[in-house]
Amino acid sequence: EVQLQASGGGAVQAGGSLRLSCVASGFIFDEYCIGWFRQAPGKEREGVSAIINSDGWTNYAASVKGRFTISSDNAKNTVYLQMNSLRPDDTGVYYCVADPSPTAAQSMGAIDWTWESWGQGTQVTVSS
Repeated sequence: EVQLQASGGGAVQAGGSLRLSCVASGFIFDEYCIGWFRQAPGKEREGVSAIINSDGWTNYAASVKGRFTISSDNAKNTVYLQMNSLRPDDTGVYYCVADPSPTAAQSMGAIDWTWESWGQGTQVTVSS
């Protein structure tokens, strides 16, 4: 079955950095898109970033452009989200998601798309 294991969250001060990892299994990694959503209490779920693993095309929400970088290591079936210059409003549970359609990655931050598979998430807390 499809499994997505997110890790790397933690508590940091504003301005700090974290690197999230998503280890995928149960599907052909190169044929899928991997993305990250986040959810803060009382806030709407927000798409953060996505990558098309076959060619490395990436997408970012406007709120994280220039601060976050998504990358993939296809040999390890792993996607990373490097988060720099963290702000308190980056706080939330970060979920790793997967979908075989390139439209999923292209839709991140633009149009609604129901991603096929979701991981359990990892908590990120940024204090001021």
